[in-house]
Amino acid sequence: MHFNLKYLINKFEFLIIINKFRYMKNLILASSSSVHGSEFLEYLKPDLLQFFNQTKELLFFPYARPSGVSYDAYTELVAKFFMPLGIKVRGIHKASNACKAISNASAIFIGGGNTFVLVAKLYEMGLMDELKKVISNGTPYLGTSAGSNICGVSMNTTNDMPIVMPDSFETLGIIPYNINAHFIESDKNSTHRGETRETRIKEYHEFHHYPVIGLKEGSWLRVTSDKIILKGGLKAFLFQKDKDVLSCDTNTIF
Repeated sequence: MHFNLKYLINKFEFLIIINKFRYMKNLILASSSSVHGSEFLEYLKPDLLQFFNQTKELLFFPYARPSGVSYDAYTELVAKFFMPLGIKVRGIHKASNACKAISNASAIFIGGGNTFVLVAKLYEMGLMDELKKVISNGTPYLGTSAGSNICGVSMNTTNDMPIVMPDSFETLGIIPYNINAHFIESDKNSTHRGETRETRIKEYHEFHHYPVIGLKEGSWLRVTSDKIILKGGLKAFLFQKDKDVLSCDTNTIF
């Protein structure tokens, strides 16, 4: 009988990741913080009201700095949204002990921006392990874009430019997938000759074997202890090494 050793090793590694996933998870991982025609987080508001219904204070990570915005300005934007919901927002950049702030947080939000910048800062501050610990133990977590990317096995399928270099591309591994946020389907009638998202993910799978979820803007993953469910009313796409792409409808369980 012939055994494919490489396949067995890859399968074993994936099962290890699956086993790590079995904790008291409670996350919303959104592709984006806003959608066309809507203000910041407004499209998620009905779900966030329920998700954070026991939350009085939220610890926000502004490290991804979209468009180079300052930590304070980014935190103010988030605070403006959550104030009418009765939730106070505290920026982690103001904490005297960031690791302790994470361990004491009643809920966490990591916003979008540049994933390289975000991951580099988390490693620089030595926050990855504590962040993974509290999320795995059930602290409610909201991620958008880059903040969702880091909950995958690695940041290798981000769309962002590598404007800084983090210590590692390995991320939190909260879910046993990678995420490609802001996913755009290929347009067969387009005259654009650059790589599509699908092409880039295929290139990723030439070197790595973890599956990738292509998540459109307006979609999110609702992650609980035993399920990852697609939400938002739009299709997502599951890319697996050496397999056809799967189109996934809303409420698909990954």
